[in-house]
Amino acid sequence: MNKMSPTHQPLLSSAAKIAIIGGGVAGSTIALRFAELGLDTTLIEKGPSLVNGPPICHLHAGGNLYREICDEQCLTLLKQSIDTVKVYPHSINIRPTVIALPKTDKGQPEDLLPRLEKLRARYSELVTQDIRNKVLGEPADYFRFYSREEIDALVNKSIPNKAKQASDWLISFSQHVDLDNLKFPVLLVQEYGWSAFRMAAITSLAIDRLASCHLQTNSQVVAITQKENDSTWQVTTKNETGSSNHQHFDYVINACGFKSGEIDDMVSAKRQRMVEFKAAYVAHWPQCQGLWPEIVFYGERGTPQGMAQLTPYPDGYFQLHGMTQDITLFDQGLVASSLKSAQPQLAARFIDKIDKQWPEQLVNNRTLGSIEHIAQFIPAFTQAEVAAKPLFGAQQIPGEDADLRAADVSFHGRHYARAEIVKGSSALAAADAILANLVDCGLIAAEEVGDYLTQHYFPVSQQCSDTEVTERAMVLAKQRDYPIALAKNL
Repeated sequence: MNKMSPTHQPLLSSAAKIAIIGGGVAGSTIALRFAELGLDTTLIEKGPSLVNGPPICHLHAGGNLYREICDEQCLTLLKQSIDTVKVYPHSINIRPTVIALPKTDKGQPEDLLPRLEKLRARYSELVTQDIRNKVLGEPADYFRFYSREEIDALVNKSIPNKAKQASDWLISFSQHVDLDNLKFPVLLVQEYGWSAFRMAAITSLAIDRLASCHLQTNSQVVAITQKENDSTWQVTTKNETGSSNHQHFDYVINACGFKSGEIDDMVSAKRQRMVEFKAAYVAHWPQCQGLWPEIVFYGERGTPQGMAQLTPYPDGYFQLHGMTQDITLFDQGLVASSLKSAQPQLAARFIDKIDKQWPEQLVNNRTLGSIEHIAQFIPAFTQAEVAAKPLFGAQQIPGEDADLRAADVSFHGRHYARAEIVKGSSALAAADAILANLVDCGLIAAEEVGDYLTQHYFPVSQQCSDTEVTERAMVLAKQRDYPIALAKNL
């Protein structure tokens, strides 16, 4: 394949060689950000393909799924999500999220209003600053509450395949949810879906076409050493045949996700962090028809009444979360680093699930449990069936606040950065911060990068067409043993 798009002109002439360890959302995004500018970038990934980590299913365009985080984190997530939609439009499933409070919940719908108004005001400001930021619809329509009477008025309408007005998204909700179990009003907010498979497709397609990006898959980093006199790094990798390769770089970026502590330990970089193992489940509900929003029923995390989340995909497939210890969360699934190591130690049973496979009985038990958890609010969902193995992985959380959701990057010593994102939409912010550090280190001339220090320049990535993204995403879904519906666009 031609490794350079004919319309792509590298902007930077820097001779710096950069290594990125880990090809998840963070590592792939940073690689694209740098390679699009013309930086010599090597992306090293232990597995066979990119973006194959913890499950992502939606942007956090305002953090509305997290009542427990502060307004500042929500505002940060809003801006980061807008940037993500602009850079990766073909990975986004444009549909809103309905948030409902069960009668058992301690909160009230009105409690959400002050934060929502702040988010709407901030979105309006961003659109005023730059019309290209208007990617979540009109600011005035960012959220809307619906009363019981307004929902009841939709019950006899036919469920459309395309939405002509906001209330169309609530027709399936009105007909299938046990409304008597809910507090009103319910919230409709522009929290869109985000397809992990489509994101993986875009990154792999674009990297294929960028001459300055060198992808090394099936390559595990086994040693890193830094020369004292010039701060350059030797990175040693092993491939699947067991043969070693020694490479030299001017700058190393640790984007290893939950394994970041292993790289930190190699370079004697102390870091306090946590790791949490999580899973989402895939169900097929063939009786379901027409347009569905994402639906979130709030609940207290870690209890049997934990949040229930239904994420729609085409052809009757759904991704399910339940914030209980029997569904998405796991007993002893949250662990912290120690004074001896920057790498939190997950129990062997979790590592086995990540590196090998899930026991079939556990797949069935947890998926059926997640179906039951949703069915307490959507009774007909008991018809749904187990459709695939879970989407799973371990999520890193830097520091010691388990509720942290907006985070991006930290630095250690000379020419070493850690991408420490919790949510995928923070990856661009991490790339921006590391690019600024490359300027500060003198590896890139400030006058050469100019406005692109803050402007996102992704011409090759954005040339990927919707059709080729879908085709590549479906190939990746098949390779990973998931239904191809998860790779399709809504």
